[in-house]
Amino acid sequence: MNSLRRRLIVLLVASIVGVVGLATAAVLSVRGGGPPPELTVPWVAQQMELVLRLPLGEIPDVLPVEFSDKPVGGPVDRPETAMLNDILRRRGLDAPAVVNEKVGEPGQVASVRLPDSRWAIVEVPHVKPPRREWLVLAGWISLIVAGATAVSVYFTAVLIRPLEMLEAAVSKIGSDGMLAAVPEVGSAEVKATAHALNQLSSRLKAAMESRMRLVAAAGHDLRTPMTRMRLRAEFLEDEREKWLHDLDELDRIADSAIRLVREEVNQDEVEPVELDRLLLDIEAEMISLGHAVSIDHLDKVSVRAGALGLRRALRNLIVNAATHGKGGTISLTAQGDQAVLAIADRGPGIPPDLLNKAFEPFFRVNPGRLQSIPGAGLGLAIAKEIIERYGGTIALENRPGGGLQQTLVFATA
Repeated sequence: MNSLRRRLIVLLVASIVGVVGLATAAVLSVRGGGPPPELTVPWVAQQMELVLRLPLGEIPDVLPVEFSDKPVGGPVDRPETAMLNDILRRRGLDAPAVVNEKVGEPGQVASVRLPDSRWAIVEVPHVKPPRREWLVLAGWISLIVAGATAVSVYFTAVLIRPLEMLEAAVSKIGSDGMLAAVPEVGSAEVKATAHALNQLSSRLKAAMESRMRLVAAAGHDLRTPMTRMRLRAEFLEDEREKWLHDLDELDRIADSAIRLVREEVNQDEVEPVELDRLLLDIEAEMISLGHAVSIDHLDKVSVRAGALGLRRALRNLIVNAATHGKGGTISLTAQGDQAVLAIADRGPGIPPDLLNKAFEPFFRVNPGRLQSIPGAGLGLAIAKEIIERYGGTIALENRPGGGLQQTLVFATA
């Protein structure tokens, strides 16, 4: 039982039923034996005194007395028998009396010997339990359990409402890392929780915007000294080409950093996108640019995403396969309610210990080597940002026969 709601309900129900059950048991223990002997025995003695003092033929029928040749059998209650005989003696009556327990049922019977040797039998007052007492008790306990459960469910819902609010707020975190605004209504505790969440959301938003402004500003600021350096490089003779190559690399890094920030801020509208047609368009574009790209298999599949953003992400991945992987092969398969896109290449792949770092910004397999292929190392990072924004996943794995495979999974529209 891992649910806090269930634990609280069980705890409250057990507590309420336990308290009421103990109280019921205490009441039954006090009242279960009937009135105390100090109240019943004097009343029995008074009935017997009337029977003994009246002539036998004048005993009224209203007296609850029966006559028998012998006393009623059954276990003798000695303390009450002694009390009854003592009361009769103090009233001047010398007649033996006995109090017996009934056999097979609750209650007592008192017997006194009359002068003619018969026995007068008087019922000792006793509060009998209700008929079908176990059925009544079961109904009583059932009502308690039902009422306790209703009360427990209500108060448990009130107690865990702040936790449910936290869970709902966290589940609504967008791709930009922002918390949705939480209505500040309800009890004081719920309002305080909602207010704290909204404050946290505001601070997160300010921090994210500050980070984005910092990266964008750094990218823009890099361009000014790079422009000056490019102008000065024009007057160099021996190292001119190397300077221009380095400046082009810095320019690509700055431009990629700015695109990454813009990708996080500018998000196009989500709509159904025909993934197979989009891949056909990208293939035609890649072939026109001279890249070795081919399509192996395409199922007709639609996904919910931003058309421009998804095109940018897939283009980055296919360009990676075509350039770093010496050509790419595309396969799109519909598997139930999922679309699985595989982009395989014939390159050297990525060392297994570096696969989990491939999506980090500015990642390169060999950062120390001279870069023969243009790029800033942000293509995979941007693609992953876009794909996960639209609810997809991306994974990299080295192919057994050589090369790298990029596998994307989307929910179909």
